[in-house]
Amino acid sequence: MLRWVRQQLGFDPPHQSDTRTIYIANRFPQHGHYVPQKFADNRIISSKYTVWNFVPKNLFEQFRRVANFYFLIIFLVQLMIDTPTSPITSGLPLFFVITVTAIKQGYEDWLRHKADNEVNGAPVYVVRSGGLVKTRSKNIRVGDIVRVAKDETFPVDLVLLSSDRVDGSCHVTTASLDGETNLKTHVAVPETAVLQSVANLDKLVAVIECQQPEADLYRFVGRITVSQQTEEIVRPLGPESLLLRGARLKNTKEIFGVAVYTGMETKMALNYKSKSQKRSAVEKSMNSFLIIYLIILLFEAILSTILKYAWQAEEKWDEPWYNEKTEHERNSSKILRFISDFLAFLVLYNFIIPISLYVTVEMQKFLGSFFIGWDLDLYHEETNQRAQVNTSDLNEELGQVEYVFTDKTGTLTENEMQFRECSINGIKYQEVNGKLTPEGFTEDSPDGNRHSLMKEEELFLKAVCLCHTVQINADQTDGADGPWHANGIASPLEYYASSPDEKALVEAASRVGVVFTGTSGDSMEVKSLGKSERYKLLHVLEFDPNRRRMSVIVESPSGEKLLFTKGAESSILPRSKSGEIDKTRIHVDEFALKGLRTLCVAYRRFTPEEYQEIGKRLHEARTALQQREERLADVFNFIERDLELLGATGVEDKLQEKVQETIEALRLAGIKVWVLTGDKHETAVSVSLSCGHFHRTMNILELVQHKSDSTCAEQLRQLAKRIKEDHVIQHGLVVDGTSLSLALREHEKLFMEVCKNCSAVLCCRMAPLQKAKVVRLLKTSPEKPITLAIGDGANDVSMIQEAHVGIGIMGKEGRQAVRNSDYAIARFKFLSKLLFVHGHLYYIRIATLVQYFFYKNVCFITPQFLYQFFCLFSQQTLYDSVYLTLYNICFTSLPVLIYSLFEQHVHPHVLQSKPVLYRDISKNAHLGFKPFLYWTILGFFHAFVFFYGSYLLMGEDTSLLGNGQMFGNWTFGTLVFTVMVITVTMKMALETHFWTWINHFVTWGSIVFYFIFSLFYGGIIWPFLHTQDMYFVFVQLLSSGSAWFAIILIVVACLFLDVVKKVLYRHLQPTSTEKVQLTEAGSGINCLDSMCCFSDGETACTSVRRMLERLMGRCSPTRVNSVCKVTEETCI
Repeated sequence: MLRWVRQQLGFDPPHQSDTRTIYIANRFPQHGHYVPQKFADNRIISSKYTVWNFVPKNLFEQFRRVANFYFLIIFLVQLMIDTPTSPITSGLPLFFVITVTAIKQGYEDWLRHKADNEVNGAPVYVVRSGGLVKTRSKNIRVGDIVRVAKDETFPVDLVLLSSDRVDGSCHVTTASLDGETNLKTHVAVPETAVLQSVANLDKLVAVIECQQPEADLYRFVGRITVSQQTEEIVRPLGPESLLLRGARLKNTKEIFGVAVYTGMETKMALNYKSKSQKRSAVEKSMNSFLIIYLIILLFEAILSTILKYAWQAEEKWDEPWYNEKTEHERNSSKILRFISDFLAFLVLYNFIIPISLYVTVEMQKFLGSFFIGWDLDLYHEETNQRAQVNTSDLNEELGQVEYVFTDKTGTLTENEMQFRECSINGIKYQEVNGKLTPEGFTEDSPDGNRHSLMKEEELFLKAVCLCHTVQINADQTDGADGPWHANGIASPLEYYASSPDEKALVEAASRVGVVFTGTSGDSMEVKSLGKSERYKLLHVLEFDPNRRRMSVIVESPSGEKLLFTKGAESSILPRSKSGEIDKTRIHVDEFALKGLRTLCVAYRRFTPEEYQEIGKRLHEARTALQQREERLADVFNFIERDLELLGATGVEDKLQEKVQETIEALRLAGIKVWVLTGDKHETAVSVSLSCGHFHRTMNILELVQHKSDSTCAEQLRQLAKRIKEDHVIQHGLVVDGTSLSLALREHEKLFMEVCKNCSAVLCCRMAPLQKAKVVRLLKTSPEKPITLAIGDGANDVSMIQEAHVGIGIMGKEGRQAVRNSDYAIARFKFLSKLLFVHGHLYYIRIATLVQYFFYKNVCFITPQFLYQFFCLFSQQTLYDSVYLTLYNICFTSLPVLIYSLFEQHVHPHVLQSKPVLYRDISKNAHLGFKPFLYWTILGFFHAFVFFYGSYLLMGEDTSLLGNGQMFGNWTFGTLVFTVMVITVTMKMALETHFWTWINHFVTWGSIVFYFIFSLFYGGIIWPFLHTQDMYFVFVQLLSSGSAWFAIILIVVACLFLDVVKKVLYRHLQPTSTEKVQLTEAGSGINCLDSMCCFSDGETACTSVRRMLERLMGRCSPTRVNSVCKVTEETCI
């Protein structure tokens, strides 16, 4: 019934269609009962809150946190019942935490609102009522005809109608969408391409039917029906017709397009994918510790309540003469009184749960993440790219990585292809002095002496020059002579290509005499040794990962219809019926063994009847609205058969700098490296050997080319047996995609056992989802290791999102990986610095931060518990309510925050040069149960010393003043609190290895601030306070010499055993890290290495000044690099 009402009101469409119908210029049919479809407006909304929902929505999200909700309950209890402490003691810290977090989130959302308003208010031109109307971007509706000029970005997703060119083509760059800077060509259908004026477009009567919005940037299925006089012409629409919001128009004066997807339904907006929230191991440990402390709190509250009633069983303690009960108290329910007392004790001890821990951790992660971006060692000067942090929640997880999953192309290699060899008609060739030379040919011809190409060579090179998606800089295609000099030698053309392989092949062909000189309309021009030939481009059969090939159908100058196709050898050779197939297969394997990337090239001639059949099938498949991809795949397979093999190419992709050293360092750190690539088996193995992933001494095991479960299982069992027999030797495993699918289907456990016993694993012929599946397999194994995935392309996104930590490489395959990653770096070699230095330091800092917080709160609240034994569990508080409120907020917060930002327990240079130190912190070693137990017991020990030390020294029969006045309740509590503040601050000082002036300032400044605050708070009568129990208490305490003696004695007693323990452990059972600390103890650290590299001898003030300059944007890495000479002794 409710659904029916929603449908009638228009809130819930009764039947959501799979397609949408768009009437161009919103010319809806006048006949019948047409009901226009409802589409989204063109506003982009990236903000999370509005003015109206910010407060309730933000509060709801914050109180979903256990600690915040717990303190809210405590605050409400204090308001409802008579508790020993003021509601302010819980309410003020809670208010502080909630306010700080809300301000941070509100500011971030305000920036998003500001950016949205700029985008939505941008001026655009729309064709309405026969003219161009200027309006705002947010006012564009689906069906509007929009004009976009050169270098402008598209405000909506448009179907191209026409451009200033006769053929209706335009060039765009999608760098802001996928990072690809090459020019992409988009074309309009012929019927609308001729409509180049506003007046003609205003007369256009056409309807577009297309799919509903989806996030895939490269998929679009639709058709346009153009009404011309008495006939209707139907044309297919694909990705080549769609101009995406966010892309930019290039090399074209202006275009007109019709809006098909607007606002949050554009493909750009649909790719604002909110990534699944990743939680670090530290956060999980922190939540476990909170639960343990909650149990301690409940135990203390229940025990205190029971002991109170046990004590009051005697009548003299139940109702002493100085505290007689009222009639209401005598008649009240015992159960209600018990619950009330339990809640009162819960309030009294609630500060054992550190509410400010969350906000401190958030500040530490947020501020600490800037150091990664500031690190000049992670700055790549050639590309002017610095490290990028997309999420600061996983900083410490960088110090816990056990498995690294890496892509090969563009991650381990440069993704800069260079043509090396080719095979034509069964003969291997190399490029020598700008010409193709058969293998073994030694004659060295002069550069200018060009030989004529053989027929097979020329046909092969023409196939390479025609079968691609390469574009040429428009400025170079002008002029009658094109790019040729008078002597017939080509001058370099500037090519743009989405695939580096294609660019390398087209450039190589141009160097040896067959030059692709550009496209004109539907024609492609090729010059063979100066002779120009024009081929008409009939159809393009686009590349897709399933076919692993692309093809073009062209009409030669003689009128012959030809198919040229290129792709992986596994997709070309089985479809070839003639040519030197066996010889080419051998050559392809030889190329792969050299580490070259291979492609096979073939062609086919069509008879007029065959071409007519093909054209018909292609048109039917391309105009289909349902299952278009499946139909096109069938047609492509029908076309790409009975091929004649021309040859194969071998292109080299060079390794990045210091890849081998980085992989070896990761291995020394105890991290296992898996390479997951789509390349063929031989190429992948060759690159693994060259980059040090596989050693020459390694026993290489193979699980490849299995077609059935039984053979795969048998091979796995044999591999497991060999590993057990040769357990001394290091093993490397190679597995391909098909064998992996079989292994994961039925034999997952056996496969994992084999993999874990191998030092290195190489997975080749991997699909993107298989990469993610492998990561998930390791991630969810019983040991639950911390995984890191690193890649540079769109095919690595699923793997990056699946791993605990995802790192994107700012490479040449777009920015999809960077956008979806947690961290982004320019080169693979930077991974060692990111893990061994930043990861190590972040982990040590936050592990100490979390445990110190619990320690200081145990120190804080345990004396309160012990005091109840001396006041008959009357719930009398030991500390003044102001001290309760400010302990975590003011007195002890800054030293640990500064420690968690600047601490360097080992010099960063040492951490990077000795990867073995990374093992000391693996498997959450510093935040496990033993360290947690140590800090908790230490907190209880110090609390007992505070309380009983103060009690024994000053608690009984000790005169405070010369007039004989004795210690009072508040004076005793203040003494305990003073000792506690000094001790926990000094404990933080003992944990600090790296001292800057900031550490000195906040450590000693916190103690001084406490004394100054207490003197002012207790030395003045404040008119706004109802009671002032602390008046003159602190002054009287400090006027006593015995009090000063007690403070010094108790602080030394607390810290003495801690110092002794540290010294003994360091000398008797030192870890690798502690050994390094001892060796460098004399040298010291004198620069803020965690921020960036600075020259030796700088003062701390200079370092901080540089940090502030960076914050204000006045310190560029380029300038600092030129000023600072980076040396091993002074830099990280």
